[in-house]
Amino acid sequence: MKKTKLNPVHHNLGAKMVSFGGFEMPVSYTRIKEEHHCVRKKVGVFDVSHMGEFFVEGPQALTLLQRACSNDISKLIPGKAQYNYFPNHGGGIVDDLIVYQIANEKYMLVVNASNIEKDWAWINEINKEFNASISNASDEYSLLAIQGPKAIEAVQALTPFDLNSLVFYAHTRTSFAGINEVIVATTGYTGSGGLEVYCKNTDVAAIWEAVFSAGASFGIQPIGLAARDTLRLEMGYCLYGNEINDTSSPIAAGLGWVTRPATNFTNADAIGKQKSEGVDQALVGFELTERGIPRTGHTIVDENGNRIGQVTSGTQSPSLNKAIGLGYVPKKYALPGSVFGVQIRNKNITAKVVPLPFYTS
Repeated sequence: MKKTKLNPVHHNLGAKMVSFGGFEMPVSYTRIKEEHHCVRKKVGVFDVSHMGEFFVEGPQALTLLQRACSNDISKLIPGKAQYNYFPNHGGGIVDDLIVYQIANEKYMLVVNASNIEKDWAWINEINKEFNASISNASDEYSLLAIQGPKAIEAVQALTPFDLNSLVFYAHTRTSFAGINEVIVATTGYTGSGGLEVYCKNTDVAAIWEAVFSAGASFGIQPIGLAARDTLRLEMGYCLYGNEINDTSSPIAAGLGWVTRPATNFTNADAIGKQKSEGVDQALVGFELTERGIPRTGHTIVDENGNRIGQVTSGTQSPSLNKAIGLGYVPKKYALPGSVFGVQIRNKNITAKVVPLPFYTS
């Protein structure tokens, strides 16, 4: 397994470590529920340095990204970011990612750790038509996600830049904790506000220490991947490998809002047809109305006990104290208020479709 540069820090903090995306990562430090509430109410810090970073530069950068990405990259300007996915030739998704425009003709792509090699091969294949300058800097960068309603207040003293001036899905290059040329972004995955800090590997330990020193009076805590998952699930955010994958329809997954066929991305005609005509299935959020906890892979059934779908993610929501989940069902079961069953321990537990996100601050 690979290890982030903060791996010794996590061990010293007594973190429970697991394999995730090819890395040894902290899944929790204390109790998952405690870490979850820390982010919702105060401020918590995730080491997510396992994520991948690609840079795309030069006069062909935009045309390459328009072909590779689902969204309209031409709408970006330096200092802004955009959620995207890589469409494949079969109607599925290679990966989902965030595209940051760093400067004119320069972009940073942040991809999922488990897909770094696959994504790198994919964009290189597409780039044969465009010959843009691309580089894989994944082994050079570390990433901290400082999340929660107190996050900006806690770390503002570490930078001369007014962090409150960054709107959602924006970023800047600034000095942070005495380190120059750090990228600070607002593209969080928790729904509770905060920042992400991209830095060189050589600087991450110093930044981690400075962040925890600055946040001490705010109740700052390190947060593991387990709480990161419950936080994102309460927001209804897709997780690659669960809600989306190489064979899943982005339209069924609810990603029509970042699907712009007019840009002529890969497989735009087929995916565009799905967007205009609709699909047979939809990813929905649901809550259980009986005791039980839905888990990934549980079968979804109709009123007669016939299989109609599958749970992609599920948990007991720490914020709502309810059992919630995401799953694919036929369109006729997708409207809020629709009822179906989830098979848990050989019993069909009643579930009701609810609007997303589950959690609102």
